[in-house]
Formats: sequence, C-alpha cells, structure tokens
Amino acid sequence: MTHDERTQLLRDAGDRTLSSYIRERLFGESASTAFRRPAKKQNRPSADRVALAKLLGALGQSRLSSNMNQIAKAVHMGALPVSDDLERELEMACADIKEMRNTLMKALGRR
Repeated sequence: MTHDERTQLLRDAGDRTLSSYIRERLFGESASTAFRRPAKKQNRPSADRVALAKLLGALGQSRLSSNMNQIAKAVHMGALPVSDDLERELEMACADIKEMRNTLMKALGRR
C-alpha cells in the first residue's frame, strides 16, 4: 500500500481504527463484531481477595505460633502448671488458629 493509499484509508476510517475499517469494508457491517478479539481478562484481584491475603499475611506474621510454642515448652519443663481447663483452652485456641488459617486459604483458593 502506498503512503497516499494509507492516508486515504485513515481519512475514510474516521474515528474507527484502520483495522476495524478495513474489516468492515472487506466483510461488511457484521465484521465489526464477528472478528472482535475477546476482552482480556484483568488479573487484578478483587478487593475481598486483597483483604483476605493481607489478613492471612498478618496471621502468618503474628507471634501466635511462637507464643503457643513458648507455652508448650513451659508446660513440658513444668514451669506452667496445667489444669484440665487450661489444657482444654489451649487446644481450643490451637483449633481456632488452624480454622482461621484454613478458612483464609480456602477463600483465597489455596490449599
């Protein structure tokens, strides 16, 4: 195509893209929809996923596991007397922490 031919096509296309105009001229009015590329899927996470990821990160950076480990060491050394009530509460705390982590991971589509 010569420079003049391209200039003429651009002028004729008006506010349409050159490729859209050429398709329309070649294939008719239906070409503008028949040959349209599907819109690209945006890879932006939703606000909920961002919030969940931040929450999971905060849980991971918290001192919960370290504190639970220190409590376990104190129990094993005999420095912390363990009653049935304390043992039950510690087990519930561990289960709650695990459930929070699992729920966050599931909400984020992770295993």
